[in-house]
Amino acid sequence: MPNPSLSPDIEKRVNYWLTGPFDDQTKAEVQELKQNNVQGLIDAFFTDLSFGTGGMRGIMGAGTTRMNIYTIRLATQGLANYLRKQNKQDRLSALIGFDSRHHSHEFAREAARVLAGNGIHVYLLDELRPTPYISFSCRFKKANAAIMITASHNPKEYNGYKVYWSDGAQVVYPHDEGIMKEADALKDLSSVRLAPLNDSHIETVSTAAIDQEYLKAIAPLQHFPGSKDLKIVYTSLHGTGITIVPTALKLWGYSSIHFVDEQIKPDGDFPTVKFPNPEYKETLQLGIEHLERTHSDVLIATDPDADRVGTAVSHKGKTLLINGNEMAAICVDYLCHLKKLPPKSAVVTTIVSTELIKTIAKANHLQCFEVLTGFKYIGEKIHLWETSKDGYQFLFGAEESYGYLLGTHARDKDAIIASCLIAEIASYDKQHGHTLMDRLYRVYQQYGIFREKQMSINFNPGKEGMDKMAAVMTHLRSQPPQAIAGKKIVYIEDYEKRVRQYSDSKKTEPLDLPRSDVLLFRLEDDSRLVIRPSGTEPKIKIYGGVSSKQFTTIDAGIQECDKRLDLYLNALKKDAS
Repeated sequence: MPNPSLSPDIEKRVNYWLTGPFDDQTKAEVQELKQNNVQGLIDAFFTDLSFGTGGMRGIMGAGTTRMNIYTIRLATQGLANYLRKQNKQDRLSALIGFDSRHHSHEFAREAARVLAGNGIHVYLLDELRPTPYISFSCRFKKANAAIMITASHNPKEYNGYKVYWSDGAQVVYPHDEGIMKEADALKDLSSVRLAPLNDSHIETVSTAAIDQEYLKAIAPLQHFPGSKDLKIVYTSLHGTGITIVPTALKLWGYSSIHFVDEQIKPDGDFPTVKFPNPEYKETLQLGIEHLERTHSDVLIATDPDADRVGTAVSHKGKTLLINGNEMAAICVDYLCHLKKLPPKSAVVTTIVSTELIKTIAKANHLQCFEVLTGFKYIGEKIHLWETSKDGYQFLFGAEESYGYLLGTHARDKDAIIASCLIAEIASYDKQHGHTLMDRLYRVYQQYGIFREKQMSINFNPGKEGMDKMAAVMTHLRSQPPQAIAGKKIVYIEDYEKRVRQYSDSKKTEPLDLPRSDVLLFRLEDDSRLVIRPSGTEPKIKIYGGVSSKQFTTIDAGIQECDKRLDLYLNALKKDAS
């Protein structure tokens, strides 16, 4: 097979990294790729890292598509330039945090040096902490922006860079595009202003004090006293959750906590799991073993930056997993049955999450809004309502990928408060002789069975994979299917064109959501399929959702829905492949 050739643009980038102001180790890595792995060289230099649904994220290493101190510096200089243009006051500030991944602390310090070099005061946390904690801290410190160095649940080879605005939410349009335009305008590293780490603009902040403020902020969100009778197994999956989740649970009264000792220590190699993602059963295996060995009630597992949480429960002698959609429905059902909700209360979810949330909300006279994938859009809603004269009162936010937010102390998915809420619901149900799974079945009985599943089409990292992903989406737009697994498509929503097109007529309707590379297919049996490229990984994700109001038993209804769901997902995957 012939070696791929370098385009003039890639050749120019490579030569700059071989001759420019880069350290010797980086130059040696680029030279090694040039001599022995041309495709690897192309993948490392074919474009620049850009903001997706989760910010800037990529494999660590040398190159413009990789996470390294140089891409960190350029992105941060772009952020600094944008902050200066958006804020005319003399004193600007930003807060920076980091997780347990390799180079996270180093990248945080590099970002601090750039901001300080631009005269921006930096609050640099002295220890690793969760992502939602950074959102809270940004608000607490009244900073103009914040940076979190994390790749969340991605494999160990990845790292990332999340930017928060002054409201504590991840940057959305126009700020995300504005920052990247500023970064793209930088021709080379000579544009980066770099201060030493001992610069007076860099203030190391003790996390001990902010811990107490965070715990104080979430205390009013507790509805019932905790109980030591609830036996919890907790694992942080080698990540940041261990720094504050156990303390939060104990302050809420849940003192019977067993730890997965093998996973307590923060470790960027994540040695006991293949993927540090609580969505995967194999990732929870050690926790499940502890749950069964200690005869505990519930397993709570937070991902490395503690913004997602996975759950397993002991139910009738078996250990059962509760997925992200199921837990979201459990939480909304629980909140709807508490004391009277504040007026104009609302929940927010995403277009790929379970429609059961909307059904529960409607039945309980609770407003429900759908946004694009990415919790930043939920944070955007909170800010919009808070700054409106007649805005809604945010109650709860959820996305299918195990992310939840109760309250407005943070503006990102928060596994700390979610862990406390899950423990509270499990404790409440146990006091009444039930489990979380019992509650889910009662929800199905009352509102109908809703089942969801995700399927992925994986691609190789790098330019070839990106090109193939784009080709798949182009094909589906230009030649969309008329039916999926024999079920007619009623309409297609194209979020790139921001239009809903009905299949049996020329009727179209505008979509009131930002432009995004997403297609949604509504079938004649009211099932929903959504397909989109991942914003953080080389894969196309397909989300399916089906429901049933007519069933003989819950278990039989679940089996029927799951069978139909697999049929639809496999059919769309075949159309897309």
